[in-house]
Amino acid sequence: MHVPDGFLSGEAAALGAVVAATGIAVCVRRAGAEGRERDLPIAGLAGAFFLVGDAPMFPITVGTQGHLLGGTLAVALLGPWLGAITIAVVCAVQALALGDGGITTLGLNVVDLALVPAFVGYPLLLALRRMLPTTVSGLAAACGIAAAVDVVLAAGIFVGMFALGAVVPIDLRALAASTLGAYAVIAVIEGTITALVVRALLGVRPDLVRVAEPLRRSRAPALARHGEATG
Repeated sequence: MHVPDGFLSGEAAALGAVVAATGIAVCVRRAGAEGRERDLPIAGLAGAFFLVGDAPMFPITVGTQGHLLGGTLAVALLGPWLGAITIAVVCAVQALALGDGGITTLGLNVVDLALVPAFVGYPLLLALRRMLPTTVSGLAAACGIAAAVDVVLAAGIFVGMFALGAVVPIDLRALAASTLGAYAVIAVIEGTITALVVRALLGVRPDLVRVAEPLRRSRAPALARHGEATG
């Protein structure tokens, strides 16, 4: 899913860098305005988790592999702004230290993997949260569905980048078939894992799931009554 160096034009890479820089600047400003410094250690742990979680490659067919993306889980746990910043840092580490994705195309990868979950996936997640029951299962399902949609959308954007900005001969039909086919499977896997992780955290530490604020508010009166009864 990471765009390597040398396949897209300089204009495409420059446009990606501008969009990524602008988007991350918005995220930094909005994250700072929220004043949630207590989330920074969690963001660091989440970044390490996503860095490791993105490493395994899942064999899809002969010669085709894919990996998890993690963007929707990041914004579900940390909110759209800090979640996007966390994934952007992961993308930078992957490109600079692991050779996963190009240096000149880092902006394009940040747009696809970090900004799309923040600016598209998170609103979708909020819409699903309103549509589904305000329960642990409902919120976990919303996160899982949003994660699956985000993966397919990111795969489509990846193919679109090559369709519009490739500077080397590429069989776009083969690229689209292999990428979209592989990540359709990855979408199911990521959606399931995202739902399970969110459900598990809601059971033990719901305060770590940023998108669960309505669920926590709905539970607050019952918890207060329980405390009064046991007190």
